Amino acid sequence: MVHLTLEEKANVIASWSKIKLDEVGAETLGRLLVVYPWTQRFFEHFGDLSSADAVMRNPKVKAFGKRVLDTFTEGMRHLDNLKDAFAKLSELHCEKLHVDPENFNHLGNILVITLARYFGKRFTPELQAACQKVVAGVADALTYKYH
Repeated sequence: MVHLTLEEKANVIASWSKIKLDEVGAETLGRLLVVYPWTQRFFEHFGDLSSADAVMRNPKVKAFGKRVLDTFTEGMRHLDNLKDAFAKLSELHCEKLHVDPENFNHLGNILVITLARYFGKRFTPELQAACQKVVAGVADALTYKYH
């Protein structure tokens, strides 16, 4: 569960609805793969990831980045119950793919950085705080294991 005030929740949901998921998703995933190159091991089948330019231009990175943000969009509809919303993805990433849970935190932080670039001056400290709460909640939900 993400602990947002009603104002934070409204602000983050309204702002999220204004982003271009394909652009922000591509940049977010691309930056993750460049800044944290060990994450590329999950995407070796994407082809050329040999340089920052190759990663940022890679059509598979762009497409998967949008898919990641489509998933975040679904999470925005379930901010009060992210663990259930992300249960299947958690199982896939943790138990089958063995993704280091810290990578979810890295992805969230890069998403916030990308949103700051995207929104510019409209990315107020209040919006950033709400976004940080959301990405932390998503990271937590993705590392949650059902027993």
